[in-house]
Amino acid sequence: MNGSSSGNGNSGGNGDGRDGSSSFPGPYSPHHLNTNNLHAPPPPPQLSHYDSQNPLNAPNHPQQHHHHYYPSNSVSPGPHAQMSQAQATTQAVMQAMAGSGGQAPKRPYRQRRKDPSCDACRERKVKCDATETASCNECKSRSVKCQFTKETNRRMSSIKQVQDLEKQVLQYKNRIRELESRHPNSGNMGMNNNGHSVSIPEIGAMPQRRPQAPPLSQNLAAVRSHVRDYCRGVFKPPPPYRQVPTLPNLTQNMEELGVRLPPKQIGEILIRSYYETIHSIIPILHWPSFSEMYEKVMAKGDLSGVPSVWASTLFAVFACGTIHTPDPEIRKLYPDRGKNFAEYSRRLTDLFNDEFTMEHARSALLISIFLTEVNCKSAAWTWLGSTVRIAQDIGLHRETGPWTVVEGEMRRRVWWGIYAWDRLLSMELGRVLLIEDADCDIPMPSPMDDHLIYDGAQLNQAVHSNAANSQHIQTTIHVVRMIEPLLRTLQAPVVSGPALSMFESHINQCRGVFPQHCHPYHPAPLEPRLLQPIFQLQNCQIVLQRHNLSTSCSLETRSEALRNCITSSKDTSQLLTRVKQYDTSQSSKNISWKDAVASAATTMVCSHVWRCMLFLCFAGLYDDALTCVEFSTAVGDFRSNNLACGRYMYGFLRCLQDKLHNGIDLWKDDMMIALVSGDVQGSTESSWVWNGSETGTALNNGTNSPPVHSPVTGKFQGQTGGDEAGRQGQDEKDWNAWNEVKEILLQLKRDQNEHRDRQEMREREIMEREREQQQQKQQQQYQQSQLPPPQQGWESREMPKPLQPLQPMQQGQNSSNGGGTSGSGSNGSSGSSGTSRISIAMII
Repeated sequence: MNGSSSGNGNSGGNGDGRDGSSSFPGPYSPHHLNTNNLHAPPPPPQLSHYDSQNPLNAPNHPQQHHHHYYPSNSVSPGPHAQMSQAQATTQAVMQAMAGSGGQAPKRPYRQRRKDPSCDACRERKVKCDATETASCNECKSRSVKCQFTKETNRRMSSIKQVQDLEKQVLQYKNRIRELESRHPNSGNMGMNNNGHSVSIPEIGAMPQRRPQAPPLSQNLAAVRSHVRDYCRGVFKPPPPYRQVPTLPNLTQNMEELGVRLPPKQIGEILIRSYYETIHSIIPILHWPSFSEMYEKVMAKGDLSGVPSVWASTLFAVFACGTIHTPDPEIRKLYPDRGKNFAEYSRRLTDLFNDEFTMEHARSALLISIFLTEVNCKSAAWTWLGSTVRIAQDIGLHRETGPWTVVEGEMRRRVWWGIYAWDRLLSMELGRVLLIEDADCDIPMPSPMDDHLIYDGAQLNQAVHSNAANSQHIQTTIHVVRMIEPLLRTLQAPVVSGPALSMFESHINQCRGVFPQHCHPYHPAPLEPRLLQPIFQLQNCQIVLQRHNLSTSCSLETRSEALRNCITSSKDTSQLLTRVKQYDTSQSSKNISWKDAVASAATTMVCSHVWRCMLFLCFAGLYDDALTCVEFSTAVGDFRSNNLACGRYMYGFLRCLQDKLHNGIDLWKDDMMIALVSGDVQGSTESSWVWNGSETGTALNNGTNSPPVHSPVTGKFQGQTGGDEAGRQGQDEKDWNAWNEVKEILLQLKRDQNEHRDRQEMREREIMEREREQQQQKQQQQYQQSQLPPPQQGWESREMPKPLQPLQPMQQGQNSSNGGGTSGSGSNGSSGSSGTSRISIAMII
């Protein structure tokens, strides 16, 4: 920028504060001249060429950079120097006007300054070389702040403000990294859209221990004895320091209690079914101790002399084993699917008791699991609350002791089993957690097999080679520890990109903890019972990604969420494809593939397959969807929620058919996006379709209220309309939804193939038409390129000889000879005839 112009602000003066028009009237002001060569003595101007050579007079000329009249960047020239330069320039202009007859040049377009000056340079009227990223040299040399606060400097002022904010953000990031380095167990950290920090514990990181109290300097045994004697009825000592209550044994026989043990052979099948399914994921029982007690009971054939709470746990094991047993004989023997066993367990669990033990927590947890599997999730949620409170009442959430090896390890296993089930059920139902991570500091359990855990044994945190079943507990814990920050992130309307990246990174780390054969694209067949721990991780991914389907998100964000969900669903389909390849003859149990799938399919597994099926059908991946349908068909009515999922799929596919038939873009249709989101609409935090809907008793006007029934006894406590009751019974027994879902999918696949064939045919026709047009165009170009040779000029063409006059034919001459030689003709006659023929030929 011109230094003198900078000193005058926007006045456009000549550098000494005077208006240029007063000293240099007209268009000959030095500020309107081409100043590219003002540092050198001006040559004699040729004004006859000025108008055509001056770039400022040309239309749409590029902007010219003004050079400084003085070499210094920091000191302004005095007024005398400016006047001498201005006078010299004026003399040159006057001489140019005299040489051109007094014709003045056109006034050039005045350029606007590119960059304003900072406040300090404007006050000192010096050149300011500040840029968008650096302060000017003048302010640096004077150690002042280079700022832009004047009205004319708004643009640079905003730039400086952005730079200051960027510096502050960088400082905050450095501070966050410093804090993270002080807490190595914090794992991945990020911010959700609510502004709250979210951290995911690292794989294998132990919970942070609370600071221990300093050792006592005096012996307080007398104080402890006094407190125990006089605190009764006022407060209890902390859980580790309470006296273990004596559990009452059953004195009544089973007939008086109204309970009955299963036959020994049936009982062994039910216990083995429980051991291979639930115990492999949540090993809350010390199996050698439990088996020893069970053998005594079955040998005696009666429960007398056994603690009632242990008997409650036994019947809860029977109930859970029944719902996982595919044996048709047992299902025929117990058509209630273990509900009687659950009722026996409930009777023997006294929740009005004021002294609880670890057996109470085990029994309540197993009842919650059973109620989930029979699709009574609200009842399961209630029992889970009781389980958590019992565990916290007896101090399972705190690392205390000292304990024996078996008791200490089982305390850790029971607590982490309750912790995992709280996370899984809360995410399944979209509800708040009951356990906070900050409230527990108990270490991770050992993955060793139960038979290697005994008093005096050395426990190892590493996976033991003989850990056939309990090795899944640590992989499960790694997954469920992510759920608390995940649910906290889902409280925001939109999950941000950095948060998604953070969770995806942790999910990949969790996937690396699983054995190689548990990865989706491993070539080996997959055993069905391994689906449960794998699907726990897959379900976290789906729940995270589909949150951005809400109407709070933009169209681009919803499309990206759909693509991510479809990709995760394809991984699930690949796992089910490997399950189809599993050969049940290799297992120790002589069961069919269908029974193996039904036994391993929990309620959460069925729900996850259903969620993936929705996205696969939405994307038109019908082959992958049919793989999921085949799995759900094999489960059938073995799980109550599986039929309900099939009924939802049936309604979803009917809507999908209508939308496709009408040519509607599914990715922009709010109805289909709401339907494909599935049970998101059952969450208080994340649903959006219920906004503006009726609530409460207004929904019951003119309709029958739903029936209220006990999940265990199955007895209805209310009445409902006959149609509703009949439809419900049909849904649970007669109607096989998955066969109809399969038929609709096959029809959609045929329609898709026909549409693809028609599309390919149209594309081939278009390509053929374009090829023909191209060929015609090329042929025309070729014909145009093959022009006929140019005709020769008359000066180079051979002129024909002049025609000889035709002589009359002699009488008797044979004219039919066509000019042939006469037999008696003379030479002259013959030459005349030949000349005539030649002339006619030449004419032709």
